[in-house]
Amino acid sequence: MKVIIVGSTHAGTAAARQILTRHPETEVTIYERNDNISFVSSGIYLYLTGVIQHLEDMFYATPQDLIKLGAQVKTQHNVLRIDTTQKTVQVANMLTGAVFIDHYDKLIMTTGSSVVVPPIMGIDHEKVLLCKNYQQAQQLYQSLQAGQHVAIVGAGYMGTELAESYASMGHQVTLFHSHEQILNNYLGPEMANAAAELLRDHDVDVHLNERVTGFATSDADRLLVETAQGDYEVDLAVVCAGFMPNTELLRGQVAMDRHGAILINDYVQTSNPDIYAAGDACMVNFNPTGQPAYTPLATNALRQGALAGINVFGNLHPYMGTQATSAMQLFDHTMATTGLTLGAAQKKKLPVRHAVYQGNWRPAYMPTTAKVTIDLVYDYQNRHLLGAQFWSRHDIAQAANTISVMIQNQNTIDDLAYVDMFFQPNFDQPFNYLNLVGQLAVKQEYQYGNQTPRVTARGNWQ
Repeated sequence: MKVIIVGSTHAGTAAARQILTRHPETEVTIYERNDNISFVSSGIYLYLTGVIQHLEDMFYATPQDLIKLGAQVKTQHNVLRIDTTQKTVQVANMLTGAVFIDHYDKLIMTTGSSVVVPPIMGIDHEKVLLCKNYQQAQQLYQSLQAGQHVAIVGAGYMGTELAESYASMGHQVTLFHSHEQILNNYLGPEMANAAAELLRDHDVDVHLNERVTGFATSDADRLLVETAQGDYEVDLAVVCAGFMPNTELLRGQVAMDRHGAILINDYVQTSNPDIYAAGDACMVNFNPTGQPAYTPLATNALRQGALAGINVFGNLHPYMGTQATSAMQLFDHTMATTGLTLGAAQKKKLPVRHAVYQGNWRPAYMPTTAKVTIDLVYDYQNRHLLGAQFWSRHDIAQAANTISVMIQNQNTIDDLAYVDMFFQPNFDQPFNYLNLVGQLAVKQEYQYGNQTPRVTARGNWQ
């Protein structure tokens, strides 16, 4: 069988590894328009601050790794057209200019995403940079000079992390966000406010509800950032306005959502049975709502890519979906999130309530401890867990993984309240903080008059 993989992102690399490990006789050709593969963009801010010494360490794999497995890896080859009827791809060799046709039996679309370039006047200014791929990371690093004033446009994950990076290096940082809170897709307003205050405590000038409308050269030959509230003179701006799927090659040939992300089934298969999609090019099956969602995360890409590599040989391993679990280290605090925030659930008009727990992660009699805040979101009708957000000086990121599994398994607040978790004073309270937030939610439902616990069924013990 001949499999063509378009784009050697995390997903494409994972797909190739699965195919060639399980079925080494398969003919696998990978077309990648860059001269590198599988760059970990989420590590850019760590490279800027020197936590990671070499940008090249941020590659998930090298072409040679896949060649050793038996793949034909064609870097600097741009796929110009896909004909799903004839099952062909038209490819241009970017070094020689030669254009040729290749055929496939199965095709895996792993073209990833690109940074959204908002329609802002002057966005192409030489002092305005983007942040996503290897080349852009190099530009960011090369632009660094001591004591700069840096404007960050957009306070999602990437923008917030970059604000921390530049501030920790001693730069003056102004962070612009068009919403009323930072990290609005990941946190509720209370935790987001805490994160914004932490940024301000480290001298980041946070501007909320302020949309950047233009860039220009100032009279002093610096960069002018223009907003409806005023103009700001800076040395450099980095735009972090989100991501959009790279799916133009399949427009009109497979089913997509209105933003151009490819729709997939439970086997990461598109509406065309011979084409699979994985990673930022496609939607995810989002378990908290049971509906497709666009969630461009490396973890989703790796899982979907591996499953594409398995399922091109038949419907062998279903995709379990995702809770979009993620975490961030922000100065001396950890933020983690999984599933829905309260605001996101309310926008979808789900029957939701939330319980907010605050307490020490381990007993006060220990030499040190720290406060943990947990915002637990649940469906008050069936009591299923829908999401949780965490904030603490203590590293509580792995707790988000626990709630992620429980959401996937459709566990309830009653399950969470008394699920078995160990106690040892070095590590937690007699009841783990996850138990405690579950118990708080159960108590809250009793106060609302909803006194019918729903616990996941177990075997009968004799």
